[in-house]
Amino acid sequence: MTTFLTYTILGLVLGSVYSIAASGLVLTYNTSGIFNFAHGAQAMFGTFLYWHLTERWGWPVWLALIIVIGLAGPAMGAGLHAVIMKGLRGTADVTKIIVTVAVLLGTVYLAQWVWNPDEAHTVDMFFGAGAKITLAGVVIRYHEIVCLVAAVAIAAGLRVLFTRSRTGVVMRGSVDDPDLLRLNGHDPERAAMLSWALGSTLAVLAGVLIVPISGGGLDATALTLLVIDAFAAAMFGRLRSIPRTFAGAMVLGLAANYVLAYLPSAGTFAGNLRVSLPMIILFVVLVVLPQDRLRGAAIRTRERYRPPTVRSAAVWGLVLVAVVYLYSLLLSDGAITTFALGMTFAIVALSLTVLTGYAGELNLAPLAFGAVATVVAFHFGVEGTGLAARTNVQGVLLAVAAAALVGGLVALPALRLRGLYLALATMAFGEFLSNMVLRDTTEHELFGMRFTLFPDGSLVVPPLKAGPFDLRDGTTSLMTATVLFALIAVGLAALRGSGYGRRLAAMKDSPAASAMLGQNLVRLKLSVFMISAAIAGLGGVLMSAATGTVAQENFSFLGSLGLLMLVVVAGIGYLSGALLGGLMAGVGSAVIVSTLGDLALENEGMATVYGVLGHLVLVGTALVGMTVGRHPSGFVHDIVEGYRATRNAKPVLYGAAALGVVLYLLALTGVIGTWTFALVAMCAVMLLPVFGRMYLDEGRRDRPAPLELVGVDEPYTDELRARLDRELGLPAVLKKGGSRVTA
Repeated sequence: MTTFLTYTILGLVLGSVYSIAASGLVLTYNTSGIFNFAHGAQAMFGTFLYWHLTERWGWPVWLALIIVIGLAGPAMGAGLHAVIMKGLRGTADVTKIIVTVAVLLGTVYLAQWVWNPDEAHTVDMFFGAGAKITLAGVVIRYHEIVCLVAAVAIAAGLRVLFTRSRTGVVMRGSVDDPDLLRLNGHDPERAAMLSWALGSTLAVLAGVLIVPISGGGLDATALTLLVIDAFAAAMFGRLRSIPRTFAGAMVLGLAANYVLAYLPSAGTFAGNLRVSLPMIILFVVLVVLPQDRLRGAAIRTRERYRPPTVRSAAVWGLVLVAVVYLYSLLLSDGAITTFALGMTFAIVALSLTVLTGYAGELNLAPLAFGAVATVVAFHFGVEGTGLAARTNVQGVLLAVAAAALVGGLVALPALRLRGLYLALATMAFGEFLSNMVLRDTTEHELFGMRFTLFPDGSLVVPPLKAGPFDLRDGTTSLMTATVLFALIAVGLAALRGSGYGRRLAAMKDSPAASAMLGQNLVRLKLSVFMISAAIAGLGGVLMSAATGTVAQENFSFLGSLGLLMLVVVAGIGYLSGALLGGLMAGVGSAVIVSTLGDLALENEGMATVYGVLGHLVLVGTALVGMTVGRHPSGFVHDIVEGYRATRNAKPVLYGAAALGVVLYLLALTGVIGTWTFALVAMCAVMLLPVFGRMYLDEGRRDRPAPLELVGVDEPYTDELRARLDRELGLPAVLKKGGSRVTA
């Protein structure tokens, strides 16, 4: 009985912290319509600040709490709304999600910059671990009592705020009908800012409370994901009800501790299940709950994409293959291998283009399907041992089929979901796979066969060999990945222009209208999920083979979020957006950061400068993601439109082509370095539309204005009158003083 009471108390304490964090999510969603994926990162950053004040600067706990919870927390939330969140009205769900994901990643990178992750950071309980009471044989610490009391008080206070106060009504009205709210003399943006300030405060409070309970160790990524577990509690209340959110949080906390107490402790199953339980419950709750209360699915968004024709996609695919081959001639063997890894990420990114860009469905865990394919390819497609080991084609095909099947199985119960709910369901699947499958290092027996899913916590995936093609060679691996990307891209262009692609576009624009016209939305969603999962599986196998040895970290949830963010930043509706986003996610930031790290080792005097630049690259990548609200179609759209406007500037285009040839020859002969060539070529590509517009504007100034615009776009002078006389055939009469009049 004592064991049961002990784990019950611990479960209630954990549930109380989940309740505080989830209440902040409900608060911000109800007043802004934005689900804050960065909630855990805000909690993490505030907790690190609390540690800094108490441990490094030696401030009293009460003063540090006032500063962190009373000042820093509200300022963080209010600043996010003022700078970023209020500009997201009229954007699609994926844009709102990606902006908060960018805030999450940027906050994690910033925390790792400020507080060295290699150093130990611990947070003690309030009043110390020795401050406790004993009740019915169960030891309860004062810190745990504070958690319980705070959770009950916050739940009751928010309930009163939403239902009994004018401020709460104004907050809810700020998202339901902001125009009507303005007519009644209220400012919806001010109400939304207040809610974000309160939500951020609750997140910081949850972080400060939960770290001592979970062991006291501070880690930026782990704490962020720990608070994300509160998403399940928020969904219990359907992002509306504070009492149901509180009840869901208590169920979540109790279930996690009962699993740890009563399941067999042999192996890693019980521990993995406890970590995965919040995501399992989240997925179940999402499937069971009705969907009619999720808002924001019928607004007109600002995203605009121009799908390519099959012919143009084929031409640009050939250009891509040729450019990659020519560029590979300039690279070292190590750089070619890194480039090949980036191309495999671009293939995974294509799965997001077809699913989100074409069909409007969300997947926050594309790398999870790559993990499924990798596990299948490792167990069923590897031949030989040691250096002679190879992955065969049959294993790759089986892995792709398995990924497609798992994609269908995940989508099947989630077919009734849309928008945010679907995004959370895929996130739950990705976290479940990461915590249950990729951490499973124990031996199993099935039908007399013994196997381990993830032996020793890593998989060694040898390169693919198909006849004369051996992907152990870096150039062959790079060109194979490039050709596959081009072929899949051409296939997706053909799919987008087909009747099936038009049905996907109709479902994205209006699922209700599409269903009313007789479309089978269940079949459409299921098929597009399977296509997307198959592409992600292929990219995942190639990525694992290019890496050689993969672990759980290669398929992490944060990695999937980073890939999705960069693809959306580039343009998720464009095939070229998948290329650029995948390359940036796979190798872009990593190459720059590693290069700066090498420079720091070679130049000790500049080590600090290079270190700062490396952190700025990571934080800057996240900052770019935060600007998606202003450019929801992605920067590829802006580049395409810029080139489209300057296609008549032939001399500029020919000059740029000649410059590219000269630069390439200089790099090929070693006159300039590869980095110099790449940077100059990139600058030329970005500036070409600017020079093209300047050339066209200059040409327009040299040409006389059309007669119908004379005197409209320029001052009406005597010369213009004379020109009109000549064009109209009117006789000109010289007036005294030299001025002209018509007869």
